[in-house]
Amino acid sequence: MKYCATTVAFPQFDMRETAELLSRLGFDGAEWRVRRIPEAEKGKPYSPWGNHKNDLSPDNLKARADELKAIGKEYGLSIAGLAPNMQADQLDDIRLLAEGAVACGAPVFRVGAPRGYDRTANYNDLYDEAIRAYEKALEITRSYGVRILLEIHGGTIMVSASLAHRIVSQFDPKDIGVIYDTNNMTREGFETYRMGMELLGPYLAHSHVGNHAPSADKTLRDGTVEWAWEGASLAAGLTNYPQVMADLKAVGFDGFISIEDFREMDAEEKLREGIGYLKGLENT
Repeated sequence: MKYCATTVAFPQFDMRETAELLSRLGFDGAEWRVRRIPEAEKGKPYSPWGNHKNDLSPDNLKARADELKAIGKEYGLSIAGLAPNMQADQLDDIRLLAEGAVACGAPVFRVGAPRGYDRTANYNDLYDEAIRAYEKALEITRSYGVRILLEIHGGTIMVSASLAHRIVSQFDPKDIGVIYDTNNMTREGFETYRMGMELLGPYLAHSHVGNHAPSADKTLRDGTVEWAWEGASLAAGLTNYPQVMADLKAVGFDGFISIEDFREMDAEEKLREGIGYLKGLENT
């Protein structure tokens, strides 16, 4: 197995500090955050969704490509992929990301559907809109030879492997694939791991791993219990990682397994814990 981590989770480190840490802990690559820092967040304390010390963005990725490649070579890290937050109908940004990906040698980057699912629009309409948007996005990325990925994620129209497959199956797997995110499926869209992997087949391109555990938050007057989700270690949350790893092996998965751990704790501690646990499962 090949292991990386998403740098979205480590806003306090610059590019070199990130690479040094991942290399020292035995990772094979990095999944680099490439996002604009919101104006309102600039200058504020670092946070995964706000200000980042390593300010890679669609606007500067191509210009910083040589720096990114050099640091990767220095620390023995592959570029596992890019983690932007663009949607398939943002074609100008798709082109910037494709140009930057080619320049730095990134094989894939994430692209979301134009809209998520919040019960205000019918799923079927959102699906048709997404297919049209991905068709146009792929006209761009295909010309650059870069593959785009959909992420299984809550609040989207691809909360499960089968819903993601419904979209990508309309296209060639060499151009588009799926990020199999077990943590997101645990909270919304769960399907039996291996069955979903088998369904995705050649579209199964990348895997995100993290974990959550539910706790009773409050009880409503009618007796309904509302649940809160708290970040947990890979070993302690609801996702069954011994089974996940066994199933990834069984289907011949050869992509990167990327740790996404947003718990507020020491970065080195949680990364060491995560990769140690996964490598231990791989060897059982």
